[in-house]
Amino acid sequence: MPGAQTLTLSMPEPDVALLTFDTPDKSANVLASAVLDELSAHLDTLEARDDLAGLIIQSGKPGMFIAGADLREFVASLDIEKEKIAQMCRRGQTLFGRLSKCNFVTVAAIDGICVGGGAELAIWCDRRLMSSGEKTEIGFPEVKLGLFPGWGGTARAPRMVGLGNAVEMITGGESIDANAARGMNLASDVVAPAGLLPAAIAMIRQEQATGDYLRDRQTWSGPLPISEAELGFLGATASAVIRGKTRGHYPAPEAALEVMLEAAASDVEAACQLEADGMAQLFGSSVNASLLNVFFLTDRNKKDVGIDGDAGSNLQPAAVHSAGVIGAGIMGAGIAAANIRRGVSIVIDDASKETLRKNAQSILEEAAFDRALKGPAAHRVAELAPILELCTIDQQFAGCDVVIEAVVENLDVKRQVFARIEPQLSDTAILASNTSTIPITSMAEKVKHPERFCGIHFFNPVRRMKLVEIIRGEKTSDETVLTAVAYAKRIGKMPIVLNDGPGFLVNRLLFPYMSEALALLAEGAKIKDIDRAAKAFGMPMGPIELYDLVGIDTATFAGQVMSDAFPERIVGSPILPAMVHAGRLGKKSGLGFFNYQNKRGRPEPDPGLDTFLAEYIQGDRTFTRDELTDRLFMPMLLEATRALEDNIVRDPRDIDLGLIFGLGFPPFKGGLMFWADRVGAKTLVEKLKPMESVGVRMKPTQLLLELAESGKTFYPSTM
Repeated sequence: MPGAQTLTLSMPEPDVALLTFDTPDKSANVLASAVLDELSAHLDTLEARDDLAGLIIQSGKPGMFIAGADLREFVASLDIEKEKIAQMCRRGQTLFGRLSKCNFVTVAAIDGICVGGGAELAIWCDRRLMSSGEKTEIGFPEVKLGLFPGWGGTARAPRMVGLGNAVEMITGGESIDANAARGMNLASDVVAPAGLLPAAIAMIRQEQATGDYLRDRQTWSGPLPISEAELGFLGATASAVIRGKTRGHYPAPEAALEVMLEAAASDVEAACQLEADGMAQLFGSSVNASLLNVFFLTDRNKKDVGIDGDAGSNLQPAAVHSAGVIGAGIMGAGIAAANIRRGVSIVIDDASKETLRKNAQSILEEAAFDRALKGPAAHRVAELAPILELCTIDQQFAGCDVVIEAVVENLDVKRQVFARIEPQLSDTAILASNTSTIPITSMAEKVKHPERFCGIHFFNPVRRMKLVEIIRGEKTSDETVLTAVAYAKRIGKMPIVLNDGPGFLVNRLLFPYMSEALALLAEGAKIKDIDRAAKAFGMPMGPIELYDLVGIDTATFAGQVMSDAFPERIVGSPILPAMVHAGRLGKKSGLGFFNYQNKRGRPEPDPGLDTFLAEYIQGDRTFTRDELTDRLFMPMLLEATRALEDNIVRDPRDIDLGLIFGLGFPPFKGGLMFWADRVGAKTLVEKLKPMESVGVRMKPTQLLLELAESGKTFYPSTM
């Protein structure tokens, strides 16, 4: 077919057609408009024939069926009229719907990732065969982009797998594996990857003989067999679950639920129209644009090698097969577990051999954690045990490609570790620190090879936190940065490369926010109002509760480091030292700003806190929600502009990735700088004017003033 680039038509048997998706020069197949045109033309050709028993759709990329729609086309269409959005949906529904009406059997042979538009194409086929490959999964992740399936997913899925299953899949946005899909009738069978094509051909023969596919076509085109009482109960329970998870910040899951409930009594064509109309209300919204930005942030990070320009393309990272960790506490154990989980062998040491032995089993169990089991898988513990090596002599680190120090935040102690371990390392090994506060350049002063020294800062808890800060000191080489970035990705993390500076990025931006919470408290703001303002903005918890979670003593130490570095902006509060002195260390001691001495260890108001804080409260102001929000988040934004001015980050998008995945900044706002661009620099400067009397920390930076004057944005013009 002239101009075809993605789809190839072949005939494995005289009466069986095979359409193979294989987007050239891409690791994933995506359903761009041109690909949909190709599919339509192929269906025209096939539907004109009267000698076909069936059509099989497969991918030419092992481990990848179809990743979904082309999201860059989505971004280009964000501002179009709602009527055209509905038309876009109807085009896809009509095209894919042809697969359920052909005069032959249609089978999707799925090996690998099948999500979004790819999953919708598959469910419009009569049958789906899925491979038993590790990467094979199917799902509808559109709610993670502020949308729901728009090419028939909300209409077709409930009629195939039941409304309850469809609601859970579509509103939750999580994929399921092949066996789970077979269990809910989403997959007809599961076979080995090499057997997909023969099994698909056999299925076509079977369906032609039984005619079952024709009966299913009729059933799946009609209304759902569900009573009004069942519908009402499902709607009420699902809505409660959704609101508990989204807190009202993400409208797509509730919108998807509403569409599926409303369409339950209709035929599939009416359901498709309801879906298209509903999509038109979501597409192009602020949440949709923000979540698309988060997708592109993560996609950019996957491709970013950590070095810009020719150096990034000419140099190659060294392979990392073995890593060392010094320190078997919470962070060191977490880092070790993250490595062995991804097949990187570990040598781990600790000053306390008792701690080392005690934590070895917990490291293995952490590495073998299975989400489905909500605990460690015993067989994985046994498989991983051989690649965890407890250190008895320093020479065991000689074979490590990377060694990470994760001991106490004390420069002298860390230097002692480096002096002891560096002589054992090979001429290519990287020595790194997991420090969260101490400048990398200072630590590198006493090492013999500062060019092979850097910061590799993980976040706690390591298993759940994807962000890793890669910090280059003044003498860190490009080769070291490249290798550190590749290594972080190897173990499933999102690395961002930073130049050295106090607090690096996340902590540098976190402490102005947290310090401001204490300043507000001293001025008379109530703890509940401060935390509610932060959570209403979208933060996972308020800054006061966060103090308790981090630990008041830890926050005091880190805050002092930041205050020493930026005394004019990070104003120390007497509240924290007083709490440390009183033993109020937060959740770990059972008492902090909140009381945790209950059965569940959850924060509860402490009746004695007001008396304790009385001497530190200097005002009795009443603040509006907007005032609290501005006071909390403007210092964070201003510090971000200073990080840009100081060349700490290479790109504003690194700030947003770092805060979303390292701090929990709300994804539905797209990131701090993305949010700032949507508010507008000029508006932000105006917001600051009534707060400048608070102090220099509320004074607009030169960068912000320049953007306000020019009308430009932090983000580059293209994503």
